[in-house]
Amino acid sequence: MGTTSQQPTDSTVRPPVSEDDDAAEPDRDEMFHVLRNQRRRYAIHYLKYESEPIDVGDLATQVAAWENEIPVEEVTSKQRRRVYNSLKQTHIPHLTDNEFLEEERGEVALTDQAKKLDIYLELVPEKDIPWSEYYLGIGAVGLAAIVVTGLDVGPFATVSDGAVGVFLAVTILVSALAHYYHQHRSLIGDEEKPPELRGD
Repeated sequence: MGTTSQQPTDSTVRPPVSEDDDAAEPDRDEMFHVLRNQRRRYAIHYLKYESEPIDVGDLATQVAAWENEIPVEEVTSKQRRRVYNSLKQTHIPHLTDNEFLEEERGEVALTDQAKKLDIYLELVPEKDIPWSEYYLGIGAVGLAAIVVTGLDVGPFATVSDGAVGVFLAVTILVSALAHYYHQHRSLIGDEEKPPELRGD
């Protein structure tokens, strides 16, 4: 009777590993999942702003201060412990598993992979008008101004086409500068406080 060799089987079928997996872009849905939690955003902000490994205890203290809107010196041991446990048990393992964070000897730091989060970190205040609608409004006003001056209607008859062009150019330039400044202030890690705590 012949014998057949049996190979050990794995109940989970895994796809072949590609050599390009390390270079692959992080999953967009996972990025949004990472950033939808305020505590994770605060942790990422602090690590990005400091740009160096941070002790988990110090990270927990700073996050607790932001969450309670108090100075670091006023954080109680209870507030710090609650954030510390949450970071250690949930958020740091999640960020580490997704290669956005690395932990060593009680210190954590962002990885190069975390830099790719920048394009998703803009926070739009609830009462703000979307910039797309703002530029659409500028376009509509500019078109109306060109038509009215071209038809020499009423007081616009004395306005030259050149003046209209200068007005539109200046309006677009000022708007672009304001947009740049607004976007810069909305990015996590670019200023000392997280965007949610900066105020107007």
